[in-house]
Amino acid sequence: MSDPTSVIDDLHEESEELDRLVAESSAEHWALATPAPGWTVAHQIAHLAWTDRSALLAVTDADGFRALVEKALTAPGSFVDDGAEEDAGLPPAELLARWRDGRAALERALRAAPPKARFPWYGPPMSAASMATARLMETWAHGQDVADALGVVRPPTDRLRHVAWLGVRTRDFAYGTHGLTPPADPFRVELRAPSGDLWAYGPEDAPQRVTGPALDFCLLVTQRAHRCDLALHADGPDADRWLDIAQAFAGPPGGGRTPKGEAP
Repeated sequence: MSDPTSVIDDLHEESEELDRLVAESSAEHWALATPAPGWTVAHQIAHLAWTDRSALLAVTDADGFRALVEKALTAPGSFVDDGAEEDAGLPPAELLARWRDGRAALERALRAAPPKARFPWYGPPMSAASMATARLMETWAHGQDVADALGVVRPPTDRLRHVAWLGVRTRDFAYGTHGLTPPADPFRVELRAPSGDLWAYGPEDAPQRVTGPALDFCLLVTQRAHRCDLALHADGPDADRWLDIAQAFAGPPGGGRTPKGEAP
């Protein structure tokens, strides 16, 4: 993924789709609770706006970003929530404008980035393509929280290929965050895309594999749905274990979602 153009284009489209969803919402809708405990629709958009500003700082001012990381280390358990809380109380129109301005500035910076540049982040340094992929994953995942709160079903698109790719790439990270040793051998992952195409990762003859719809896999690795509510199948004990712990986002192990029909 050396040329970031495609993923930046898809990040733009993913953001625009979520923008249309919230721009048409009333002030009461912005105050609705989402599946993330304590977060309203406004918190979800505020979080995206805050993270976009952080990413822009990483791309344009490495020293400034390192100062932000040092500040985050003083409150490792709350800095994400604090960032969302920072803007969540703004009037919806002002918050929406702030998110639009921040993501547009980040898009310009990513498109202008030198091809081999690496930028600091909360984990390993990122290329422009990796940064855009991470932002698309977050935009889609938090957009799912917003859609759930609003009772909207979003048709999946093949932009999910970036989320699926990231979910596969973070397999060993997921094991590590749970204090587990990653399997030595790669898995085969075969996912049916919204378009009907087959997305395949890993050796074709790998003895352990995961198969199912790409949408379900993306819901799993972003922890937006419980495994038992998804049509994913694992062959092999390690692959089966992975489906219980998978996460494509940075940070400590997420709490995940409860199965449908169960109290959170």
